[in-house]
Amino acid sequence: MTDPTPAVRDRVLSLPDAELPAYVYDLTALRAHAATVRAALPERVELYYAAKANPEPEILGALGPYVEGYEVSSGGELAHVAEAVPGRPLAFGGPGKTPAEVRAALELGVDRFHVESGYELRMLAELARTCVPGRRVAVLVRVNLPVADGALAGSSLAMGGRPTPFGLDPAQAVEAVRALADGTYPQLEPRGVHAHLASGLEAMEQLAVAESVVSWATGLGVPLAEVNVGGGMAVDYTEPECRFDWTGYGDGLARLTEAHPELTLRIEPGRALTAYCGWYATEVLDVKRSHGKEFAVVRGGTHHLRTPATKGHDQPCSVLPVDSWPHPWPRAAAEGDQVTLAGQLCTPKDVLARRVPAPGLRAGDRVVFSLAGAYAWNISHHDFLMHPRPGFHFLAPSTEGL
Repeated sequence: MTDPTPAVRDRVLSLPDAELPAYVYDLTALRAHAATVRAALPERVELYYAAKANPEPEILGALGPYVEGYEVSSGGELAHVAEAVPGRPLAFGGPGKTPAEVRAALELGVDRFHVESGYELRMLAELARTCVPGRRVAVLVRVNLPVADGALAGSSLAMGGRPTPFGLDPAQAVEAVRALADGTYPQLEPRGVHAHLASGLEAMEQLAVAESVVSWATGLGVPLAEVNVGGGMAVDYTEPECRFDWTGYGDGLARLTEAHPELTLRIEPGRALTAYCGWYATEVLDVKRSHGKEFAVVRGGTHHLRTPATKGHDQPCSVLPVDSWPHPWPRAAAEGDQVTLAGQLCTPKDVLARRVPAPGLRAGDRVVFSLAGAYAWNISHHDFLMHPRPGFHFLAPSTEGL
């Protein structure tokens, strides 16, 4: 179980019942974590934040001093991030970019395009010629690089090393890089290679993948300035106290940059930056026994916090007892030592956590789910059953406004 920070605990206990569920983000904790990550990385490793993990404007702004830029993967993210953190460098990635999205990105002056296919390369070249004549647009070719057997075994989600819709096969990527280098597309500036192969890898696994990508890129025989080795740093929901080894990873990247002084490396973490700063807070509505097991039904559910359903895990949580009971009827209470925490949806899949040690859990107590700062609200199916949406609270020393 991962307890909320004191600031989060105080805010959760101060909220009226009617203002639950709520997302509560500790921006001080986020800044401290981001500063630690940045300090662990060598100077020639750029840190971009993958906005898809959590695009709340307050989150984007809090990360500003610690990141070189932001990675976006759609026209909607592009417009949102450009407005939330104006003037900051943006990298536009993701498969299936539409002409309208590419035009918008060109007009906004996006700093890097991650090209996912030969078709996309040709589209970008033509749109660059017509939309921003006289300007060379920086391109990184995304490659779906094969890796050694077992190299992605620890991955929770693989985007490369196997057939996927992401990036180009190595032979096609070589052709694209050489076409960029030989002037086939004079509107485009060949900057380097991008490869995001997997999510959920630990530091030494991530480092091995980075070394493979750099080795492949530097073996092309084409001068390149940048290699983006992606994100996907592991966040362990089963053992949330176990954190990604940023120090070991940074030391390995330092050795890699020393071996290749001509290269700037870039990483794009998302979840591993923001997951730990967010909590989903709610209230126990009922406690009941069914076929020998106890269930606590809480306000909200997986339509607000989709992560446990999509990843098939139990979301770490803490119970905050509430002694007051405003109703004339008796409080429901758990009789055993463990309960399953379920939401209000009419589906057995609406389960947030199983076998939670919560002896004596009562209706009216509050439950705070941790590691809810990434891929939580923004990936959830908000309108199913039309329950009220949660509140949002961003806690910082200077302002604790909503």
